[in-house]
Amino acid sequence: MNYILNMAQKARKASKSLGVMNAGEKNAILIAMARALKESHTFIIVENNKDLLNGREKGLSDAFIDRLKLTQERINSMADGLIKMSEFTDPVGESVRGWTLDNGLKIEEVRVPIGVIAMIFESRPNVTVDAAGLCLKSGNSIILRGGSDAINSNKALAKVIIEAGIGAGMPEGAVQLVESTDRALVNELLSMNHLIDAVIPRGGKGLKKAITENSKIPVIETGAGVCHLYIDKDADKDMALDILINAKTQRPGVCNAVETLLIHADKLEILGDIQNRLTESGVEIRADKRAITFMEGVSAATDEDWDTEYLSLVISIKVVDSIDDAIKHINRYGTSHSESIVTTSVAGSEKFLREVDAACVYVNASTRFTDGGEFGFGGEIGISTQKLHARGPMGVRELTTGKYIIRGSGQVRS
Repeated sequence: MNYILNMAQKARKASKSLGVMNAGEKNAILIAMARALKESHTFIIVENNKDLLNGREKGLSDAFIDRLKLTQERINSMADGLIKMSEFTDPVGESVRGWTLDNGLKIEEVRVPIGVIAMIFESRPNVTVDAAGLCLKSGNSIILRGGSDAINSNKALAKVIIEAGIGAGMPEGAVQLVESTDRALVNELLSMNHLIDAVIPRGGKGLKKAITENSKIPVIETGAGVCHLYIDKDADKDMALDILINAKTQRPGVCNAVETLLIHADKLEILGDIQNRLTESGVEIRADKRAITFMEGVSAATDEDWDTEYLSLVISIKVVDSIDDAIKHINRYGTSHSESIVTTSVAGSEKFLREVDAACVYVNASTRFTDGGEFGFGGEIGISTQKLHARGPMGVRELTTGKYIIRGSGQVRS
């Protein structure tokens, strides 16, 4: 308990200093971190290779290994993300709205940091850097607890950015990593509601369930991605194929990759082309009874497939008779993450946008764009699939809350 308590106390103290730092001071820290990452890429890759070797010996999947792997290009991308964050307008102190009452009181709502954030995540070591940078920019301190499979990578990344940050003026304790893989420490962390303001889990269903069931701290849930692509009866065939291949295969092990293809019954003649394109990309197909008659050598989908996040080169295909059926299926089996329709119908696209319940809803575009970097946020601490406070990619503004400032001239309430 003393280990976690000490971290939480340091984080709380640091948050007070961070909350009043100006934009120039925070930006200088971010730039120093970015420079250090690029200069330390050899050290980071050596440590990452230890995790890759351990992962392969444990028989981790190719998709998992891909999420775990760091290359010079990926390290540079993390560094560039920090630099981009430094270029954003500082959200802290930003005026949201203001008005004057009849009695002369002037009320203004401004953005302020949340305070102390605990980030509990699994296999992606880049989260160490992205989360630290976003919290720093938004004036929050952060305690990071990554998965055991990435422990060496996380330690290396944390060491580099913490040393560089402190050297550039970052308060000690503003960024900390729980270096022990003892799972008991997670529950201790989740009990620190008097020192930690929010916890953000990022990983699979098991992790999120454990956090939400055991945390005494408010939880901002980031999502599993059972994402769908719906090919409407009015879809352009070539566009549909290109979007499908990108959404499924560009990086299958991430939460914004498509897991289920829904296709209108009037478009079944393109299933042969769909099978050819998916097979060429190494995708295993699991199809329902209607779709399977138009395809050769594919597996039959089960009820379990419709709510499975494969995170690999597997896709389920279901035939629907209408856009209403597609929307009904998505709202039942989707995880409120990212959903897309391919159609030339304006009425159909607007109906889809209006009625699909998800954080991000697309027309004629790949779900792979649900990403803080792609949205122009510089990075993301996670993709929220809940409806309170923040929804979708969470950048710096989503890591702030509000405060009302009231200016008077002697008013008293009668």
